[in-house]
Amino acid sequence: MQRLKWWLFIAGICPAMAFASAEPDHVDPVAFVLLGVTTIFFFAIIGRYTARRLNQPSVLGELVMGILIGNLFYYYGFPLAILLREGSSIFDIVREILKGVPLNQAVTSIIPNTNYAQQIVGALSGPHGSDFLKIAYIVDIFSRYGVIFLLFMVGLEGSIAEMKHTGRDSFFVALIGVIAPMLLGFGVAYLLMPNGSYQSDLFIAATLSATSIGITARVLTEMKKLRTREAKIILGAAMLDDVLGLIILAVVSSLVISGAVDIMVVLRIMVSAALFFAGTLFLGPIVLRKAIHFFRFLEPWEAKLFISFLFIMILSWLASVLQLATIIGAFTAGIILHDDYFDGIPLSQQESRSIYHLLSPLESILAPMFFIVIGIQVKLESFYHWNVIILASGLIVAAVVGKLISGYGARPSDDRLLIGMGMLPRGEVGLVFASIGRTLGVISDDLFSAIVLMVMITTFIAPMLLKARYAAKDRKLAHE
Repeated sequence: MQRLKWWLFIAGICPAMAFASAEPDHVDPVAFVLLGVTTIFFFAIIGRYTARRLNQPSVLGELVMGILIGNLFYYYGFPLAILLREGSSIFDIVREILKGVPLNQAVTSIIPNTNYAQQIVGALSGPHGSDFLKIAYIVDIFSRYGVIFLLFMVGLEGSIAEMKHTGRDSFFVALIGVIAPMLLGFGVAYLLMPNGSYQSDLFIAATLSATSIGITARVLTEMKKLRTREAKIILGAAMLDDVLGLIILAVVSSLVISGAVDIMVVLRIMVSAALFFAGTLFLGPIVLRKAIHFFRFLEPWEAKLFISFLFIMILSWLASVLQLATIIGAFTAGIILHDDYFDGIPLSQQESRSIYHLLSPLESILAPMFFIVIGIQVKLESFYHWNVIILASGLIVAAVVGKLISGYGARPSDDRLLIGMGMLPRGEVGLVFASIGRTLGVISDDLFSAIVLMVMITTFIAPMLLKARYAAKDRKLAHE
């Protein structure tokens, strides 16, 4: 209890320490920004710690912590919270300001809500306005790097060989697990948002198609059930689900950017996505071997770290150039990269650290920034309106039912309900999809809050349902 009091005390004084500066002219101008970013990261760690103490996924703790501090600090008029709540709009505001547009005009042209726009103008007009703008800008950039490394690690957890051997059952579970939630999500959005655009309906459908392989894998590992047939089907299906989901995301994102639904546009996008995957899967290993040979003067661990980092960044950039999401490039890099490529490096047999161990610290530091920023962007005042609560409830039902149905892609002899439960959590992948939709301007604040609530609920209930189902199976086997 005493330790908890100290944690709460530190958490309480951190914001004051970070943003109290009596004489800003006599300190390093970067100091304010460093403390601001560090404070946000500190709260993310507190969220992760709390979630683990409660046996919940880390992402859930970081997300809830973001919602709490974002809305609490916003309620008390804290300028940084006001800026962070608007997400990637901060980039657009900075762009307009750099063009020479007056502050008030720059903000109102980007933020349609008059009340929010006035609050942002007030925050930026204050004595530390430029510092808060820098912090928000840097935090957003860090969170984007966090997403890239997050999806790289998701891809790294699988491999091309594993995807080939997941079999018929995993394929059909993944296929149903993408199609069913998409249809249900699109239907719910169409019924509950009659005035919404087809782009927002499509993004909702794409978000519901996602599955978090990381959360399911961790639960199965904790329960020592990874070797069971159902677990193998779930993980294989989740891997294929990620690939299908990212292709769908590429198509939907490009449709939003192009602004029109045309069969030729859709075909072009699908061909671009297919060529990107095929091209990188074919050329990626060749490029990697050439790069490893070129950088043979490096220490083995340096070669693994530098080449892997460059490979991730180049594929992410290439995906962006082709009007695909950067996370598609990062995920593909994870699928391609493995330690066997580095076996030919001199002395590599003495290097025990894998790509995962070398790059996971970057993901561990940057990914929490993404989740806490997503939480900060959830505006609790959105839930003052019944239509948002009804929409969130509809999305939750569609998300749960759609994934439970996916279990019917397995054989009758398998535990189909258990497999469907394993496909439930949207976790980090669903949040990435929602974040991209918000960045593109097709997901409103209310809709974003509803989607985040759906992700939180599915992420929260999936581990409990899996544990309960496995426990029931074990009891049944014990009685037999």
